[in-house]
Amino acid sequence: MEINESKKHMIIFLGALAGGGIVIGTLVFPFWNLIREDVYEDTVIVGSAEGTCYAESADMVPKEIEGCDLEVGTEVRIKYGRDLAWAEIVEVR
Repeated sequence: MEINESKKHMIIFLGALAGGGIVIGTLVFPFWNLIREDVYEDTVIVGSAEGTCYAESADMVPKEIEGCDLEVGTEVRIKYGRDLAWAEIVEVR
């Protein structure tokens, strides 16, 4: 079985494309950067309106907590992904 020139070029092109994708996927844009570590923090509810609470955090990104009806000043422990604006309440203190 003989492979003609155009098939050889296509195989080389597809191999180079796959190799480039692997390089870009691992060096330029690593997948593990998409997975954020969970941060647990003790904080206080600083605002509450219409089922959403707001809390300040150490990373200086205000956290929005859906489904929350706690009063302002309530001490809570929250969990959030680093540098994300949403959080969830783990414990009310």
